[in-house]
Amino acid sequence: MTTKLKGLLPMGIVDKAKNAAQNASGKVKEQAGKVTGDKDTEAEGKKDQLKANVKKTGENIKDTFR
Repeated sequence: MTTKLKGLLPMGIVDKAKNAAQNASGKVKEQAGKVTGDKDTEAEGKKDQLKANVKKTGENIKDTFR
C-alpha cells in the first residue's frame, strides 16, 4: 500500500486489510501444499493463518477499548 493511501485511511482499517490478505495467502499456501503433497508449504500456510488470526484478535481487543 502506498504511503499516500495509507495516510488517508485509519490505521485499524489498514491493519485489518493486511491481516485478511495474510489469512487468504495462508489458505492458498495450505491448499497448494495439500494438492502437491508438500507438507512444508501446507504447514507454512497454516502458520500464516495463525499469525493473521492472532493479529486480528489483537485488533478486536483494541477496538473493544476504543
